[in-house]
Amino acid sequence: MDVVKYQKVEDALELIRPYLKADGGDISLVEVTDDFVVKVKLLGACNGCPMSYQTMKNGVEQVLKKEVPELKQVITVEN
Repeated sequence: MDVVKYQKVEDALELIRPYLKADGGDISLVEVTDDFVVKVKLLGACNGCPMSYQTMKNGVEQVLKKEVPELKQVITVEN
């Protein structure tokens, strides 16, 4: 795993966490693949929330792509 890639994504997630935590949720970085797909897990109130898809696409993915332009995609994993 490329530590620099991982740290850039983790730093970007730190910008998002306060908003998720305000609603009782959180996010965990699972993996950054070699082709720059980011895998995350939604935690707390965000896990299973009906709005989680919107949170991912309109919130998390947009912020991550802005902060880490080389990012290709953000996907949610269950485990």
